[in-house]
Amino acid sequence: MGTRLREVVPSLPKPLARVGNRPFLELLIRQLLSQGIDHFIMCTGHLGDQIEREFGDGRGLGATIEYSVESEPLGTAGAIKLAQRYLQTLPDFLVMNGDSFLEIDLPQLIQFHRSHGGPATMAVVPVENAGRYGTVFVDATNRVSKFVEKTGYDSPGLINAGVYVFNRDLFQHISDGQVSLEKDVFPQLLDMGVYAMQQQGLFIDIGTPTDYIRAQQLFDRLREATNQEQS
Repeated sequence: MGTRLREVVPSLPKPLARVGNRPFLELLIRQLLSQGIDHFIMCTGHLGDQIEREFGDGRGLGATIEYSVESEPLGTAGAIKLAQRYLQTLPDFLVMNGDSFLEIDLPQLIQFHRSHGGPATMAVVPVENAGRYGTVFVDATNRVSKFVEKTGYDSPGLINAGVYVFNRDLFQHISDGQVSLEKDVFPQLLDMGVYAMQQQGLFIDIGTPTDYIRAQQLFDRLREATNQEQS
C-alpha cells in the first residue's frame, strides 16, 4: 500500500513514484531489457490500473507485459501463486520487487541458481543496518541457514535484496490466500536448499521518504545501471 511513502507520493502506487523524470518501475524494466529479459508479468493490486495505463502491453519499451491482478491483497507469495498460469510451463523464473533496485548481473544469478540445484535462490547484499530489514545467514557453501526478523537495531549483516530465481516447484509450497514469501515459504524451503548470491552493487529501496530522496540523488547512477549491457 506504500503507506510510509504516501506523505511524499500521495496518489501513485509506489512503483510509479518518479525518480528523476521516470517512474521507478521503468528503471527496473530497462535494467532487465538491457540484460536480455523482455517478457514481464506484473503482479498488481493497489492502484494497479495506473501501472497498466503507464506501460500497457510494453511495446513502447520493446517488451511484452502481461498483468496478474489481485482483487484483494495476497502477500508476496500469494501474488506469485496468482500468476502461476503465466509461469507453469517454465522450469524456472525470475522475481523482483517493484520498489527496490539492485545493481546485478541477472544472467549470472540465473546460472548460479541452476548450478546449485535448490528450489530458490536470492540475491543478498551487505548493509550496515540489517536490523531494519531482517538478516539472512549464509554458510560457506552459499546455502541459507536461517532468517532473523527485523530487530530495529543497527547492526551489519546480509539482507534479502528482493531479487529471486525460483523453480516452478515453488507453487507446491504456496497455499491459497494471503501468503508471505519471507515468513511462510522460505522457512519451509530451507531443508530443501535455499541459496544466496552476494552482491556488491548499488542497492536502494524507495519505501520511506528518506530513501526516496536518496534515490533522487542517485538517479544518474541508477540510469547508468539500467543501460549497461552485460558481457
